[in-house]
This record gives sequence, C-alpha cells and structure tokens, in this order.
Amino acid sequence: MSKGYWIVSIDIADEAPYNRYVAANAAVFEKWRGRFVIRGGAFETVQGTSGSRQVVIEFESYQQALACYKSPDYQQILGDLRAGAAIAHFTIVEGVP
Repeated sequence: MSKGYWIVSIDIADEAPYNRYVAANAAVFEKWRGRFVIRGGAFETVQGTSGSRQVVIEFESYQQALACYKSPDYQQILGDLRAGAAIAHFTIVEGVP
C-alpha cells in the first residue's frame, strides 16, 4: 500500500491563531498517525510561486491522508483556528508504491 502525503505551501497572516491551530492539530495527526516530514526550514523556490512556509506530512496510506483531512476533528480546527490566519495551497497525494 502506498503512503499518503499532505503537501502544503502556506502564508501565515496572523501568528496567534495560527499557533493555536498548530497546537490543536497535534492530537489529530497523532490519531491519524500523521508524521511531519517537512515542517518549515530553509527552502528555495526555483520555479513558480510558493508560500513562505512548506509542510509535508506523511500518512500510512493515501486513504488515511484523505480521511484525516475530511475528519470532523480536523475540519473543526481548520475552520475555527486556521481560517483567516493563513492562506494555504494544499495537496493530498499518493506516494510511490
């Protein structure tokens, strides 16, 4: 079974609610066994555009990555804490088998 990944390029507009979102999402990722592969760090955009921060989260499967995103727990913190605090380009992708 192929792993699943969240690939996110994000611009943070308001640090305080975004930091609350980050604190709240830890429990959701633990529940769905999401593991940060990339969380910030140095990067260089060599083609196209990107946000000011890059994040990649690995899940045991593509289906699990989708289920985590669609889960009521994640959707609640997404709407309550991240909405308005950041603009994200967000892709969920299946890894190579």
